[in-house]
Amino acid sequence: MSVRAVPDSMDPTVVAAVDAELDRVSSEHTVSIRLAIESGSRAWGFPSPDSDYDCRFVYVASLETYLSPWRTRDVIETPLIGLLDVNGWDLAKALRLLVAGNAVLVEWLMSPIVYRGDEAFRTRLREVATEVADRDRIARHYLHLGARQWALQAQKGGLKKVFYSLRPAMALRWLREHPGAAVAPMHLPTLMSQCELPADLVASIAELTELKSRTREMGTATPPALIAAFIGAEFDRAGVEFTKRGPRETASARAVTDEFFRAEALR
Repeated sequence: MSVRAVPDSMDPTVVAAVDAELDRVSSEHTVSIRLAIESGSRAWGFPSPDSDYDCRFVYVASLETYLSPWRTRDVIETPLIGLLDVNGWDLAKALRLLVAGNAVLVEWLMSPIVYRGDEAFRTRLREVATEVADRDRIARHYLHLGARQWALQAQKGGLKKVFYSLRPAMALRWLREHPGAAVAPMHLPTLMSQCELPADLVASIAELTELKSRTREMGTATPPALIAAFIGAEFDRAGVEFTKRGPRETASARAVTDEFFRAEALR
């Protein structure tokens, strides 16, 4: 069964261009696109009037490609066209990064905006991600991502950039409040709704989100104090709670991902 979830708020002309680009990629590269989602601020829950359309997809190449001794690129990148940015990963690459602790595939699987996809594929891959994702490494991914953006925000300013640290900080809070989970929502409002947060912080985030939704350039004002304090506290706490560890034992995770990959490659 196929899945598609594109909100009416998205420009139908751009959505049609995304669909056409996905059709072209599938045909020209002879690949099967199993899931194509929106990964940028629109899916994160804080778009601006001029936000890009960041389509990301997972594909499976032909069996001949996987059986050849000559390795090919495991990414497909397309030229930027206006607000349109469409790129994808081979399933094998996506699975390797997942086992290594990269949270990108996890986020794609949790996107609320889906251009196209195989529902059974997404469901099973979510199960695989839940089974093999390393909670501490996923958290460290968010910590490094958010701290880097927070440092850039302090250096260059810009209220827009606050969100690129706020969302990782909220993901870290979500992971802390859900100690048995490794796969957090990617959508900021969903993360917030599933966390215990002070009412004044929620109100401050809502106000900043509303400003971003109607303003192309938010300026370089100092970030709201409540939000800045929350981000700093979550990064400090995560640095202590989600400690860096040595090499991970990956035999069981590789076995699970091997089985899934072979089943998809042979379809």
